[in-house]
Amino acid sequence: MRFLAYIESDPSQPFGPPPPELFEAIGAFGAETAASGVLVDQGGLGPNESSAHIRVADGKITVTDGPFAETKEVIGGYAMYDVRTKEEAVELSRRFMQIHADIWPGFEGTSVVRQVFGPDDFEA
Repeated sequence: MRFLAYIESDPSQPFGPPPPELFEAIGAFGAETAASGVLVDQGGLGPNESSAHIRVADGKITVTDGPFAETKEVIGGYAMYDVRTKEEAVELSRRFMQIHADIWPGFEGTSVVRQVFGPDDFEA
């Protein structure tokens, strides 16, 4: 089963930029989970200011480039896991968030874990 885990945080929080040690620890965690075969992909996302929103409403598509004035939460990064159970994905995400708690004082955020469905998950 595949799960996408991503971190949401409030861009107005005053916890400052990530410390370099955080990237080292995330790299080590990524290497460990890749070596065990559960990490499919991971990455950090660029700033919200450089993103685009593509919206469909009333049958029309609108494209809006950032920055976005009223952003309440941003997604900072993600990991895709291939594990046997949701509980395994939650534990991996908990460990990832523990790295943040240990290394980045003042950081506040939420990791969301969602199952990713593929064609084999639906009946024909």
